[in-house]
Amino acid sequence: MPMSETVEMLQAILGAIDEGIHVVDANGISIFYNHVAAKLDGLTPEEVLGKPLLEVFPSLDRHSSTLLTVIANGEPIFNKPQAYTNWRGVRVETINTTLPVRVGKRLVGAVEVAKDIGKLKELSEKLLDLQAKISKPKKAKRGQKAVGDGLSFHFADILTANDRMMQLIDRARRAARTSSPVLIYGETGTGKELFVQSIHQASARSSQPFIAQNCAALPATLLESLLFGTVKGSFTGADDRPGLFELADGGTLFLDELNSMPLDLQAKLLRVLQDGEIRRIGSSHSTRVDVRVIAAVNEPPLALVSKGAMRTDLYYRINVVSFELPPLRDRREDVFLLVRHFLEKYNQKFQMRVQGISDEVSALFSRYDWPGNVRELEHVIEAAMNMVEGDLIEAEHLPLHLLDRMSGIALFPAEKSSRGMGLVPKTGQLSLPEVLRDVEEQMIEQAMRETEGNILRAAKLLGIPRQTLQYKLSQRSGANR
Repeated sequence: MPMSETVEMLQAILGAIDEGIHVVDANGISIFYNHVAAKLDGLTPEEVLGKPLLEVFPSLDRHSSTLLTVIANGEPIFNKPQAYTNWRGVRVETINTTLPVRVGKRLVGAVEVAKDIGKLKELSEKLLDLQAKISKPKKAKRGQKAVGDGLSFHFADILTANDRMMQLIDRARRAARTSSPVLIYGETGTGKELFVQSIHQASARSSQPFIAQNCAALPATLLESLLFGTVKGSFTGADDRPGLFELADGGTLFLDELNSMPLDLQAKLLRVLQDGEIRRIGSSHSTRVDVRVIAAVNEPPLALVSKGAMRTDLYYRINVVSFELPPLRDRREDVFLLVRHFLEKYNQKFQMRVQGISDEVSALFSRYDWPGNVRELEHVIEAAMNMVEGDLIEAEHLPLHLLDRMSGIALFPAEKSSRGMGLVPKTGQLSLPEVLRDVEEQMIEQAMRETEGNILRAAKLLGIPRQTLQYKLSQRSGANR
């Protein structure tokens, strides 16, 4: 292939990449500048190509420009924030990875890959400003508790009839008396933040700040400055700003999806947990903070350690008190308790009077595994409330995607048959609701026989609350009169 075609192909490839690509030669003259970089900088390629870098970006110099720094020392720079103003006066903020380009041993230029973080940084700084305002508790009148951040959850808000969950709540109430770090594991949608807020609200820190940060929501560089703060001049465009640790002083900092935090940042978090001191980015002195750290992960912690997503030393330091929240499929007695709660919530919110769910929906809910847990159940009820017209939520009111997933549910699984349930739906010409009612009656009859009429044991066998089984039995006895 001729050299000219190779060059054209290379330029086409670099031009198609959806990140800013800027290449300069050894003299700092721009020789490649793709459309994404042009869009980030608010310029056109024609205004940049063939010109000295500092002429186009006059706010930079040979020390603050990552491209010129790499040309000067020949060393790569990874994920470095840079803020600058182009010759039109437009301020640009990026995270850059800049690499030397060599032909043999000779340095011939540098290539930079830039990601725009201007809007994201602006949002994070607004978040910090907002947190700074709300983290200062309002002065309480005599006899009133100080109001800090408007938290809404307490242990009393955790609805459960599950023995394991009640034991966890009891343990959490005791843990609320101390300031030890806490690690919570639970699948997505199990209510980790509700649990965390309840611990904070039951603690002596309840009148102090509670700040939550999802570690997966920001790039590593922004997350570090958000957590620890910055001093003016620590990098181009940096200002004096406190981080979340300083804003949460005296209170609780909740770090969700901790395993998304880069390992080097986990090491800095470990030092804070050990020493109780933080150092702003670019600062030479430390500040002592009194913050209780509660972290959450949605994968088993030891599995995260095993695959290198969580530092072993951090795991042992933050896992002083630990909780593993069970998924909804392991606390089926809570399904209908939560259904009633969400019906009441959305009846009030939508000014409706839906009384409950049909037998068909009840049977489906009993067998469904709820991979999205409590959050999924709430969204299903909310979606159905938008469709229902009468007093009951029927299967036709459920979201289509849920019905698609439920279509594969075995209403009479193999483990039931092996225990002698022997359920046989009388399909024939019956409709789906009639089949489900028939199967439900068979399951109730068999469960009552197996437990010799013990309603509590039969309800556990069926995976429904005792009150629900009593209600269904009373309906059947009334229909038989």
